[in-house]
Amino acid sequence: MDKRWIGWLTVLAVLPVQAELYRYVNDKGVTVLDSNGVPAAYIGKGYEVLNNQGMVIKVVPPAPTAEELAQRKLQEQQAASDAKLMTLYTSVDDVDRAEQRKLAEIDSVIGITRGNWQRSRTQRDNLQAQAADMERAGRQVPEHISQQIVDLNKEMDRLKGEIDGYRQLKEKAREQFAADRGHVARLTGEE
Repeated sequence: MDKRWIGWLTVLAVLPVQAELYRYVNDKGVTVLDSNGVPAAYIGKGYEVLNNQGMVIKVVPPAPTAEELAQRKLQEQQAASDAKLMTLYTSVDDVDRAEQRKLAEIDSVIGITRGNWQRSRTQRDNLQAQAADMERAGRQVPEHISQQIVDLNKEMDRLKGEIDGYRQLKEKAREQFAADRGHVARLTGEE
């Protein structure tokens, strides 16, 4: 390489380079141009970086407000919820089939519990008939029969409570599947 080129490169290397300018608005509403950077107090409000010809080369937006951050968080949660929903269902028909299966499951459990309630009632009714026969014959009803009747009444109340709980569960499942159906319809465009 020619020595003259090396000389020119050396001169260019030591020439001062025009610094970038930072444009921001201070607390008085005045636009400030500063080559030293943006003071920490104003960084969160956003600023622009200008090149040596005054052209904007970078825009740093203002920091989000607490409300904007909360909104973003809600949007992220909704996106995660939507993604999870779409891993479960690919169409509204999938939601409908899942609902039918779930409701049939709950109906099956209700049927079993009803059967258990009916057996308890039959046992109780039989014990009550035995106790009535003993009383009509002038005999004392043994304590274990009286206690069994009390226990069967408690069991029937417990089973009735379970049946009511399953009915509520069924209604909640219907509501959840209706909501899922609406979301899937929106996400898949099947509305």
